[in-house]
Amino acid sequence: MANLQMQEVDQGVVFAVKIVPGSSKTSICSLMDGKLKIKVAAAPERGKANQCLIAFLAKQLGVKKKEVSIISGRTSAAKRVHVTGMTADMLLKRLNLNE
Repeated sequence: MANLQMQEVDQGVVFAVKIVPGSSKTSICSLMDGKLKIKVAAAPERGKANQCLIAFLAKQLGVKKKEVSIISGRTSAAKRVHVTGMTADMLLKRLNLNE
């Protein structure tokens, strides 16, 4: 499952996410076309799904919410997320994606 599209940058790691808003609970579903597919419980209105995604990823990765940011795709289901202070290996391990 470690074929996630990601790139290490100076301050952390950037990876691809596809969200499915309006789900019954927030959880990681699968890896699809190099993107981490995440169901979020929030509706896709007024940024609620994005806020839910940031809070969920921060909790899963053990970082503060301010260290997780959406760098592209704010109004799209396909997003690129940046996590400060993390390597690609750390990301895979904390999301249980390493084999």
